[in-house]
Amino acid sequence: MVDKIRLVQGDTRPVLVVTLTDTTTGLPIDITGATVRLKFREAGASALTATIAGSVTSGPAGTVVFHWVTEPTALNGNPGEYQGEVEITFSDGTIQTVYEILKFKLRQDF
Repeated sequence: MVDKIRLVQGDTRPVLVVTLTDTTTGLPIDITGATVRLKFREAGASALTATIAGSVTSGPAGTVVFHWVTEPTALNGNPGEYQGEVEITFSDGTIQTVYEILKFKLRQDF
């Protein structure tokens, strides 16, 4: 995994493709019928900058895609360090938050 995902202020691409796996078994988490969200915030802040709904591309493989364009102001914040948390809501209503926090670096656009 990349240490930090590098983004540019104001952009609506690239898409973020995530494969969710069980840390114990290494197997994909089956997210068929689940809702997956990316909570995005400045590092050290408590308020969210954005919540981005993911598109499950392969439930059995645990693959989800997050499109910045669905939340076009997400990358309009101050340049600097950001964090992302992935939350899965399964079809039975149970919730699992991915323990690992995604790290982002946002730079200013020219």
